[in-house]
Amino acid sequence: MYRYNETDQRLVHDRVRQFRDQMQRHLDGKLSDDDFRPLRLQNGLYLQRHAPMLRVAIPYGTLSSAQLRMLAHIARTCDRGYGHFTTRSNVQFNWVRFADVPDILALLATVQMHAIQTSGNCIRNITTDQFAGVAHDEIVDPRP
Repeated sequence: MYRYNETDQRLVHDRVRQFRDQMQRHLDGKLSDDDFRPLRLQNGLYLQRHAPMLRVAIPYGTLSSAQLRMLAHIARTCDRGYGHFTTRSNVQFNWVRFADVPDILALLATVQMHAIQTSGNCIRNITTDQFAGVAHDEIVDPRP
């Protein structure tokens, strides 16, 4: 499981602060929809027909218990009580409130998670099986 180092953690916290400012400028009418679009997409936020959707990265498809508990907390308090795990080892919250997304990103950062570059043309998580790295007959460990 990937663990943040000090630089990673600082980057994620800085990104949350930056996005919070961008969101507030957008909500205040100082940043147009067109200007805000790439910024929200870079932070995993989609606008769908019925509600915004936030896609959260799960590097290597593994979670700590603290991370899973945080995802459950976000699902209960910011969504409809559930999220969707994707085939690309992400989780999506499909009913978040638009203005709550900076707070959700801040919560994720406390457990070494983020939504950076989870949309569009970006590097995708890779799905492997549950025995990756421990199977005795494994030809290559795909996790690194």
